[in-house]
Amino acid sequence: MTPAKRRTSRVLLVDDRDRLLLPCGRDPRRPGARRWFTVGGAVEDGEDWVRAAVREVHEETAPTLAAHRPSPVVWTRQALFSVDGRRFDQYGEYRLALVTADEARGVEVTTEEARYGHRWWSLDELATTGRTVRPMRLVSHLSAVLAAGESLPVPVHRGDFDEDADPG
Repeated sequence: MTPAKRRTSRVLLVDDRDRLLLPCGRDPRRPGARRWFTVGGAVEDGEDWVRAAVREVHEETAPTLAAHRPSPVVWTRQALFSVDGRRFDQYGEYRLALVTADEARGVEVTTEEARYGHRWWSLDELATTGRTVRPMRLVSHLSAVLAAGESLPVPVHRGDFDEDADPG
């Protein structure tokens, strides 16, 4: 089966305590297989990457971010994976968006694929969890971005992954 091509714009929503928001979902064909993932989703036809990022944040978490709030791209990645019996070949761009304490309190994850809740994760919690978190190697990538502060790094391609072959 040829994987469906998909372009996604993802947002690393980080609160005033450097915690990252991750919704929780699961693959309906794999009972109990839950995964934590970043906010974001598909870039629609005729939509630019930033507009997709802002739309996805609003659709999935309720807050409305102005178009200038997400940072420029901090990293990209290519991933092959399967969900609900379908195989995807997904290219993703990741942007950082810092939110205030009030905005973080107002988050309400509204996407159906995150029906198992959401959580604000510290870097230490992400580094030590035994749970499945996507994208792979998230902690090291996010640590580098947060350490850069105001001078965000030039976007880095974080690799090509087959998440079905390398579940870690």
